[in-house]
Amino acid sequence: MSGFVKATLAKRPRVREAQKVAYLYAAILVIFVLAQLYTFDDFLKLMDSFWLPGGEPLTHLLAGIIVVSEVFALPFLLSMNLSRLMRVVSMGLSWLVPIIWIKLSFWLVFAANAASNIGYLGTVVRLIPGWWSIFFSLALGILAGWSSWGLWPFVIHHRHKSIN
Repeated sequence: MSGFVKATLAKRPRVREAQKVAYLYAAILVIFVLAQLYTFDDFLKLMDSFWLPGGEPLTHLLAGIIVVSEVFALPFLLSMNLSRLMRVVSMGLSWLVPIIWIKLSFWLVFAANAASNIGYLGTVVRLIPGWWSIFFSLALGILAGWSSWGLWPFVIHHRHKSIN
């Protein structure tokens, strides 16, 4: 059973810029998660103020998913030694973070426009939601896409047909 989970080296990036983009995205996520965890109790209250469907239990679950996703996206973005499964999970979580923030941004701009803070930085820094938060969340999605493209964990084999 000791050989079941084996950490492997990350593939070389397709282009050097992809690793730089991944590091930038990882730095943003580290700032987010540190600020959110610094005042996590207040972050939960902030998330409750969004009046999301599902009430308090689902809002608290979403807050936990956000923080856990931000943390577990980092190993892929930092090209750490990981098992193949964890590399794929980490890459998927790097996508989940902007998806959640895009949906929350749209919700706060169009449905619950009474929110006084988007929560990117928890309650440490107050960032009023608006169109900028939608565009910033989309930019996070672009960073996630570029990182995934550049650090794609699978080798793609091209099959050549031979003429006999």
